[in-house]
Amino acid sequence: MVATKTTVGCVKAATEILGDKWTPQLLRFFINEEKVRFCQLQDLAAGINPRTLSARLDNLEHEGIVKRIATTSVTRCEYSLTKKGRDLMPIIFDMEAWSKQYAPLHAQV
Repeated sequence: MVATKTTVGCVKAATEILGDKWTPQLLRFFINEEKVRFCQLQDLAAGINPRTLSARLDNLEHEGIVKRIATTSVTRCEYSLTKKGRDLMPIIFDMEAWSKQYAPLHAQV
């Protein structure tokens, strides 16, 4: 009996979106919240530079992963996941499961 080898196709599109340090960490904050404000994300992702956060959110918005929602305040907005963004959540859950199983305990934040 010959074993069938499983191959993996292109992962370029996903890694272009998820392949930096901050984006998967930011997306996980949308799992429990329907809408998240910039300042909430900054607090939750302790250590992120505001310019980096802004750049990541701009990229996610450009890619159609999140949408920016204006609030009643002129200077504030909220972000929420689009359908495309919600479709990434199984990947985020798989990353969490892998991290729990293999990452050192101090890295599981």
